[in-house]
Amino acid sequence: MSSNSEKPDADETPKVNVPSTAKKSELPMFEKSISDKIVEKFGDKVEVTFVKEDRVGIKSGKENIHDVAEFIRDALHYDHVESVSGVDYPQNKEIEVVYHIGSYSDSSLARQILVLSTSAQREENPIPGNDATRLPTLRDIFYSVEFHEREVFEMFGVYFEGHPDNRRLLLPEDWADLPPLRKDFAIKGR
Repeated sequence: MSSNSEKPDADETPKVNVPSTAKKSELPMFEKSISDKIVEKFGDKVEVTFVKEDRVGIKSGKENIHDVAEFIRDALHYDHVESVSGVDYPQNKEIEVVYHIGSYSDSSLARQILVLSTSAQREENPIPGNDATRLPTLRDIFYSVEFHEREVFEMFGVYFEGHPDNRRLLLPEDWADLPPLRKDFAIKGR
C-alpha cells in the first residue's frame, strides 16, 4: 500500500490509465459517433476510457453519473442495463461500479455495449449503508438495475442512494463480516 496520504478530491473524476490501441481519429465510425456525442455533451465531466469494436467505455464522477445515464437512455437510445459489477481498489481507497448498457429497441445498437463506470469512496472498516461508500442509484433510469445494485451493495458495500429496496439479496440478513467481494475479505480458517 502506498504511504501517500493524499486522497483524490471527491468532485474530481479519477483518471484511469488505459493503453490505447487506436488513436481517436482511427476509431470505427459508429463507435466514434457515440463517443463524440457523449464528450460533446459532458466535456471533461467524462472520460472515454477505452473504445474497441462494439464497445465504448465511459468513466464519470459520481456527481454526474445520473445525468450521463439519462443522456445514454434518452439521446443514444440504450434502454437497459445488462449487468452491474464492482471492482475493489483498496490501494486507491475506492470501489468502481461498472454498468454494461445495451439496447433491445434500436436494432442499430444490437451489438453495441456502453460500459459506464463511476467510483465510490472505500471505507477501511465498512458499515454498509451507514458509511461514505455511496453512489446515486440508476434504478429510476434503468429498471433493470434493481437486483444488480442490491448485489453490489451486499458484495462490495456500496450503498445506492435513492434505491427503493437496499435489502440483502444473497447473504443472510445477520451477515456481520466484510462484504465478501472486497479484496481484504478473508475466508475463516484459511
